[in-house]
Amino acid sequence: MSRIKIKDILSSGEVGQKVLVKGWVRTFRSNRFIAINDGSTINNLQAVVNFENESEDTLRRITTSAALAIEGELVASMGKGQNIELHAEKITILGDANPEEYPLQPKKHSMEFLREKAHLRMRTSTMSAVFRVRHALAFAVNKFFNDKGFKYLHTPIITGSDAEGAGEMFRVSTLPLGNPPMTEEGQINFEEDFFGKETNLTVSGQLEAEAGAMSLGEVYTFGPTFRAENSNTSRHLAEFWMIEPEMAFYELEEDMDLAEEMVKYLISHAMEHCADDMEFLNKRAADEDKTKPANERWDLGLLERLNFVVDNSFERITYTEAIDILLQSKPHKKKKFKYPVEWGIDLAAEHERFLVEKHFKKPVIITDYPKDIKAFYMKQNDDGKTVRAMDVLFPGIGEIIGGSQREESLEKLKTRMAEMDIPESELWWYLDLRKFGTAPHSGFGLGFERIVQFVTGMGNIRDVIMFPRTPKSAEF
Repeated sequence: MSRIKIKDILSSGEVGQKVLVKGWVRTFRSNRFIAINDGSTINNLQAVVNFENESEDTLRRITTSAALAIEGELVASMGKGQNIELHAEKITILGDANPEEYPLQPKKHSMEFLREKAHLRMRTSTMSAVFRVRHALAFAVNKFFNDKGFKYLHTPIITGSDAEGAGEMFRVSTLPLGNPPMTEEGQINFEEDFFGKETNLTVSGQLEAEAGAMSLGEVYTFGPTFRAENSNTSRHLAEFWMIEPEMAFYELEEDMDLAEEMVKYLISHAMEHCADDMEFLNKRAADEDKTKPANERWDLGLLERLNFVVDNSFERITYTEAIDILLQSKPHKKKKFKYPVEWGIDLAAEHERFLVEKHFKKPVIITDYPKDIKAFYMKQNDDGKTVRAMDVLFPGIGEIIGGSQREESLEKLKTRMAEMDIPESELWWYLDLRKFGTAPHSGFGLGFERIVQFVTGMGNIRDVIMFPRTPKSAEF
């Protein structure tokens, strides 16, 4: 008999059908009722045991998280919340889980505790729901771009350049740590290293994706990126995944159109294809919200927030307009903002959330930021002060996407790199793209975990990636 997934049984199983299911025990009550789950759905299948026909040894071994194979007949269920159940005729223990040692017994566990047991936490309802939604979003990313004719590029993980100019990079080296070869000037001699030069883990695939766009037209990269940023916050990871499309012949307006269309598509896909998980996460988010102080609670429930994004056209304003709105706002006049407001600042999350949640009451895209707070590759405006940048702001989190029209002028790009002390020799190939057939082009980046966190309503970004990499934490 072939195994049938629990999701398929619950959606289309017929009374009287003989089935074989395999999964892990969630609970076992009264020596009679097994709640079994195989990861295919948030919902458990109830298997009813005739304990008089089972040995004491088998019953004793049916414990939380033990792996079982159960053969039996599907029957109509009299219990609440289920239409069908399995009358077990044969139970096989595939793998024991000693209740004296298994750390995730059926009770409420804190997210902090579950992070310490990250190898097992996906067996909980919350985390299994999160990772099914994560899968759906990842699939939707590829489907969205594929259907639009974009080419998927796998950009390098090891790189010799710093795309963001931030310098917060993890070094990649085969040189001995204790006694590396030195130059006559007393510096580490990277010419003797594996690649013959200093290399790092990538912070972004953007620059390489630009090379792809200037040959293939429309491309995207979706892969892991790394930041050696010592940030112990609920919004930062040292290793995370980035979605980075780059498009030749796109100007800023088309860049914004694509970003808005993409996030709406991703959210809609998750709500459509993960309905049961989203309903569970919606209730979980509401219950969690009740435990917070009133001033920290959401104005909208999780599903309401998602529909808020999908159903509204994003407001588009310039950075200068945003500053003017903030300067005229009650929180600014009453000194309620923690961070000051003035032209030239990098907007804080509190400023971004005010614009989205209080002023416009819809997602916002801010454009034309001061060049001094943006990266070297962004196209400069004629005013000499701003660049053709855009940030997409969402309720609750502020910025979720950052992008720009890229500078296609060789001379302007070289001037900006000199101003920011970026050696031309390091990015000679990037400059070549402006020498040979330059053209307007644009792109953006979306941290994948940020969109997963927004869609699932999880409070900490460490709970939407399998094994989070954070300062002093690489246990698994």
